Amino acid sequence: MKILALGAHPDDIEIFMLGTMAAYATQGAELIFAIATDGARGGKSDPATLARVRREDATAAAGLLGATPHFLDFPDGALIFDAALIAALKALIGEVKPDLAITHAPNDYHGDHRALSDGVRIAASFAVPVLHADTLGGTGFSPTHYVDISVHFDLKAKAIRAHQSQDPERFVDAARTQNAFRAGQCNGATGSFAEAFRFEPVFPFADIRALLPPAPVIRPVTVSTRTMT
Repeated sequence: MKILALGAHPDDIEIFMLGTMAAYATQGAELIFAIATDGARGGKSDPATLARVRREDATAAAGLLGATPHFLDFPDGALIFDAALIAALKALIGEVKPDLAITHAPNDYHGDHRALSDGVRIAASFAVPVLHADTLGGTGFSPTHYVDISVHFDLKAKAIRAHQSQDPERFVDAARTQNAFRAGQCNGATGSFAEAFRFEPVFPFADIRALLPPAPVIRPVTVSTRTMT
């Protein structure tokens, strides 16, 4: 199985879906990472230097799962849902021929995220189903699927920390909170972690459950038998 993960910026895959990528890796899936922008505006350093550093960090993070990222190198902060983006994404999908593409939700907080989401939706067409990752903080997001990342969260944190130019601890903390909440939301065990996703069925792709790693084990729901006085 081939899984194509697409992030707008060099640390987006790590923040939003790295645990799921790790779960796929344990199943023997081939992982392909693609990063749409050069990341040059993600800090106060010289843009050219920052773009180079962030490319190196993304390569190191992807290497934790044996993946080599594709860099599309569109300008950071100026990604537009246009013919150039769609053409680049179609070419990538045609080259990789993935079984599933995972990218940002169409209503995520960053304009680059939204543009990439729209571009992937059009570029995917009849070629591959598209799964949308959780939004930052879960804002405005209604999951349809969950993936248990409990045994992979430490690796996810390590991958996020590979991006030292981005003050990564804030994202590790945010991911820990969000992934613990998502596990609880689907009645996972205390102390577990889950990443959440949303799938909108589009012909000819109506059901992708067979393409996903396992969800958290659901705990039995019991009714209290205690007598209240």
